Amino acid sequence: MKALISIFIILLVLLQFKLWFGDGSMREVWRLEAAIEVQQKENAQLQERNTALEAEVTDLKKGLEAVEERARNELGMIKEGETFFQIVEDNPPRQQNSSD
Repeated sequence: MKALISIFIILLVLLQFKLWFGDGSMREVWRLEAAIEVQQKENAQLQERNTALEAEVTDLKKGLEAVEERARNELGMIKEGETFFQIVEDNPPRQQNSSD
């Protein structure tokens, strides 16, 4: 009877060891769940970016306002008949420190 109980205890210890430290262990499951959570957050951010880019592409294909805005901001273009004004601010001269 003692031998049978000893065998069961040894089997229980081996099964517990495999459960906590072997292949497919609880530790590995927790690590994979954390990795899935990180990947889902990254996927959500990328989906937001894709949605914004898709809206921008649609706007560029269908609307001339977006094209005009990009031409003005990125290329410095103006419409025919418009006058371009550039305001240049004078920087005040630097004051020299007495220690220089």
